[in-house]
Amino acid sequence: MNMESPRIYLASQSPRRRELLQQMGVTIAEVLRDLAVDETAHPGEMTEVYVRRVAQAKAEAGWAAVQARGMAPLPVLAADTTVTIDGHILGKPADREDAAAMLRRLSGREHVVLSAVALKDAQNFEMTVSTSTVRFSALDEARIQAYLRTGEFEDKAGAYGIQGHAGMFVEHLNGSYSGVMGLPLFETAELLRKLGFSLP
Repeated sequence: MNMESPRIYLASQSPRRRELLQQMGVTIAEVLRDLAVDETAHPGEMTEVYVRRVAQAKAEAGWAAVQARGMAPLPVLAADTTVTIDGHILGKPADREDAAAMLRRLSGREHVVLSAVALKDAQNFEMTVSTSTVRFSALDEARIQAYLRTGEFEDKAGAYGIQGHAGMFVEHLNGSYSGVMGLPLFETAELLRKLGFSLP
């Protein structure tokens, strides 16, 4: 058992995930970059299957990089967050018009946000999924265009970040706020405890 504070590698370039991990008291030894992971959803793939598959692929690619580079064998943490509505996965928008189409689709309706977290080291592989339901207020075209001008939609599933200006779109949230951001704190802490790390 490792009763020290967590020290990990992060297989994600998301600044939000880095901030959330630091909030938990986790030390990020290094951010693993340039990992070759295909995040394309398979035809007909269920959303939870998709987020689990991608998070696992990121964790495994991260662990392979640790071994290939001869790095200290610290656990690798990876995560994947996606938005789904009407049975369709809304990934990261390709461009501004794609983002606008996503926001129009989410306007005035509920959608589901799933965040999978995977943790891998030499002996262990652990994974968990957080599911949250979010209801947006009705968004007219002026509000959508104003939001797009902030640039916050870039590189975000569903074309929005709840921690930014889009927080004003949220009428109701049932689930994990940090999970919608991209890293559910409760579930992540539970994974780290399973590996024997000490957390408050």
